Amino acid sequence: MIRQNYHLGNTVSKSTEALTLWQTERGIIKISKNTLAIPLKLDDQRKGYIFHGQGRLLIDAIVETNEGAVGKSVENELNEPFLMLGETGEIQQHLTKASEEDLAEMGHKNQQGFVDKAEDLCDRFFTGMRGCITGKVHSHKGLEEDQGLIFAFQNGARKLDILLTKGTKLIYTTTDMVFVLDENKVVLKRPGEVVVSNNGKSVIIKK
Repeated sequence: MIRQNYHLGNTVSKSTEALTLWQTERGIIKISKNTLAIPLKLDDQRKGYIFHGQGRLLIDAIVETNEGAVGKSVENELNEPFLMLGETGEIQQHLTKASEEDLAEMGHKNQQGFVDKAEDLCDRFFTGMRGCITGKVHSHKGLEEDQGLIFAFQNGARKLDILLTKGTKLIYTTTDMVFVLDENKVVLKRPGEVVVSNNGKSVIIKK
């Protein structure tokens, strides 16, 4: 069961064309045509989607320091179901009802097969986000518009990589990296080091 008052919608759709879900100078998330989508609702309001198709995530997690560039670009193929919370009005205009053939093409025996995977992803997401940097997920209050977008991607360790973004600000966390961008301040935390850059000045802390 999905935590709080969030629940999945009843209809599985697919994208009618390739879509860009998020894009800034630092990154982009795209999904291909025919990507499956099931809405994530709070009461009767649509607050996001679970997508499953062929997609791509790119994040420039490089920090410029006095000793040169540190970090690297993140480039991930999005072939497993992933979650998006935030403004979804424009996405809805590019969706149409998915058929049994569309579900089978992505490896689902039927609609319930996709729903089961989507519910599992949501349960893991809301469990992990409790007490996280985004704050408490309220039972009767959804993601506010001014909070931007939240994405949750599955990785090979059955854990979730999380991306939070609002305008040009972002936080990207994985099992071995935290990357934070806030205007002119950039923080990169990796095993063995923390890199901080602020208005052209940088510090590298070795652990």
